[in-house]
Amino acid sequence: MDRSLDRRTLLATGGAMAAGLSGALGPGQAVAATGETAAGAVEFGPVTVRPDDPRYDSLLRGNNFRFVGHPDEIRVVSSTEQVVRAVADAVRSGRRIAARSGGHCYENFTADPAVKMLLDLSPMDAVGWDPRRRAFAVQPGATLGHVYRTLFKGWGVTIPAGGCPEVGAGGHFAGGGYGPLSRRYGSVVDHLYGVEVVVVDEDGTARAVVATREEDDPHRDLWWAHTGGGGGNFGVVTRYWLRSPGVTGDDPSRLLPPSPRQMLLGGAVWPWQDLTPQTFTRLVRNFGTWHEHNSAPGSPNAPLYGLLFLPHRSAGQVTMVVQIDAGVPNADGMLTDFVAAVTAGTGTKPAVVRTTLPWVHELTWPGNGEPGNVYTRRYKMKAAYLRRSFTERHIGAIHRHLTNDTGNPDSGVLLVGYGGQVRAVPPGATATAQRDSVLKAVYHTVWENASEDATRLAWIRDLYRDVYAATGGVPVPDEVSDGSYINYPDTDLADPAWNTSGVPWHTLYYKDNYPRLQQVKARWDPRDVFRHALAVEQPSRR
Repeated sequence: MDRSLDRRTLLATGGAMAAGLSGALGPGQAVAATGETAAGAVEFGPVTVRPDDPRYDSLLRGNNFRFVGHPDEIRVVSSTEQVVRAVADAVRSGRRIAARSGGHCYENFTADPAVKMLLDLSPMDAVGWDPRRRAFAVQPGATLGHVYRTLFKGWGVTIPAGGCPEVGAGGHFAGGGYGPLSRRYGSVVDHLYGVEVVVVDEDGTARAVVATREEDDPHRDLWWAHTGGGGGNFGVVTRYWLRSPGVTGDDPSRLLPPSPRQMLLGGAVWPWQDLTPQTFTRLVRNFGTWHEHNSAPGSPNAPLYGLLFLPHRSAGQVTMVVQIDAGVPNADGMLTDFVAAVTAGTGTKPAVVRTTLPWVHELTWPGNGEPGNVYTRRYKMKAAYLRRSFTERHIGAIHRHLTNDTGNPDSGVLLVGYGGQVRAVPPGATATAQRDSVLKAVYHTVWENASEDATRLAWIRDLYRDVYAATGGVPVPDEVSDGSYINYPDTDLADPAWNTSGVPWHTLYYKDNYPRLQQVKARWDPRDVFRHALAVEQPSRR
C-alpha cells in the first residue's frame, strides 16, 4: 500500500471530506433590498420550460441522480417579483411547488413526483453590499464559491459556511450551514441579519416579506425559522442579509469575519492493513476525545478544523485532514500537536504532509466535495451530532461494517470537527438546537448504477442501525448523541421500520425548537403550500 500523501491528494481529499457534507455586484454597488435588479442589470425571464422543451432534461436533475422528478414545468426565475408570480400561479392552479437553488439535497424534496412546478433559482446569484441594511446581500442561487470569492475580492471578509463551492446558498444557509471556520466563528446563521421570503397568506395571496433579527421586527419569527429550520418549509427565500452580531459602524470590511490570507492544510494517512481493531478504536477515540477537550468557545484550538475519513477497508487507507488559518499564532505547532494527540497510543506512524494555500484557492477549488462524478452520482447520506466521543460499542459497530464484504471504496464514515464558537449561542436563540455538540458524523455511500441501489442502501442502513442499536437505530439525544442535522436530511428517520426509538424525526432534527417552528409554519404558511417528506408540520397535524 502506498503510504504517500501528496499535496494534490491532500487538497482533493480535504475538499471532498469538507463537503461530503456544502453575476456578482462589485464592491461599490448595492443589492436592492426589495428584489428589483441593480441599476443597469438586464433581467431575463421568467422562462417556462416544459417536457417538450430541449432544455427540460438538463434542468431537471439535481446533484443526487437517484431522484429525478417530472414536473409539468420548470420555471426559471431571476427576481423576487418573478418568484411571487410563480408561487401565485402554482397556488391558483392547485399545483405543488418546490424551489431549488444549488440542487444538493440528499433526498427527493424537489424531485418528488407530487411537485408540478419546480422553481429554478440559480439565476438569482447576486452577492453585494446593501448600505440601506448595513449588511451583505446574497441571493439563493449564489454558490458558496461565488459568495466566498465576491466577499473576498470586494471587502476581504468571509462567512463560516461549507467547504463545497458548488452548494447553493439557498438551502445551505436556512439549514444552519457550517464549515472550516465554524469552530472559530460559529454557524453561518449566527451571522444572518435578515431574509426576504415569498410566503402565501391564508387567502392564497403570494407576497414577499423581509424579516430581520431586530428585536422589534414584527416578522422576527420568520427570520428565526431560517436560522436552522431548513429549506422548503415556510416559503421561498429570495435574499439573505449577513452581518455579524454586535459589530458597529458602516465599513463593510469590518462587519463580517476577516478572510484568512492563507490556510495551512495537514494530512495523515494510515493504511488499513496496519490497523487492528484495537488501533482503529484508539484512533477514533483519540479524535473524539481531543474535540471534547478543545471545543469550548474561545478555546485556543478553536481555529483548528479536523476531519477524520473512515472509508470501507476496500478503499485502502484511513485519512485525516486538518485545516487552520496560517495566520493564527503557532498554527503549525497546533497542527503538529493535534496529529500527535490523535495518534497517541496507537503505535502507528502515519504518512504526514502539510501545505499552505491561499484562502480563496482552497475554498473555491472546482469540484471540491462533489460525490461520485458527473456521469454517475447516486448516493445516500445519514448524519448525527456527537456531544462527546463515540463509545467503544459505537466504534465496534462502525469497524464491523467498514471491514465487511458488502461495502465499497466510496462508502464510510466521516467525523467532522464542530463546537467552538458554535457553542457560544444558546440552543433557542436560533433554530439550530444542537449547540453543545463537538463533532458531526456523516455516514455515506456513493455508487454508479441503479442496479446497485438495494445493495448500497442496505449497507448504509444496516451500519447506521447497528451504531445506534441501543437507541432504536437512530441518534436519540443522550450523553453521547444529539440527534441529526437537517441539511443532511434522511427520510429513514421518519420511517418506523428504521426508527424504532419512539422518538419522532422532528425531535432528532429540532429538539425543543420544533413547537416554535410549528407556530411559525402556522403563521406564515397556513395553507401548507411548502412541504416535503420532512417538512415542518402545522401544530394540528402532529
